[in-house]
Formats: sequence, structure tokens, C-alpha cells
Amino acid sequence: MPIKIDPTKCPKDHSCPAAASCPVSALTQKDEKSAPQVDTSKCMECQMCVTLCPRGAIIFE
Repeated sequence: MPIKIDPTKCPKDHSCPAAASCPVSALTQKDEKSAPQVDTSKCMECQMCVTLCPRGAIIFE
């Protein structure tokens, strides 16, 4: 799966704006203290999350 999350770039106490915008709900965040996770079975690789991540924590490889 080419979508990767770098949790070191995700700030603590932060609601992920990219997770809320995923059109297929493949990107989820358990709580504001954790980095988002990618469900590879749902992800359609549209890269919307990559574009919307303000910290550059979501990358497409």
C-alpha cells in the first residue's frame, strides 16, 4: 500500500483533518492523541489525504 503515515509528524491533541475528508473512510483516527491509520482494503489511493495533511505526515509512495 503506497499511502503511509509518519506518526512523528502528527501533533498530539490533534484531530486529523485528512481523516475527516476521506471519501471512502479508509483513513481513521482512534482518538486525538493517536496518529491516523489507513485501512488498505478501503483505500482507493485518491491521495486526497496527502493533499490535506497540514503536517506532511501522510505520504504516497
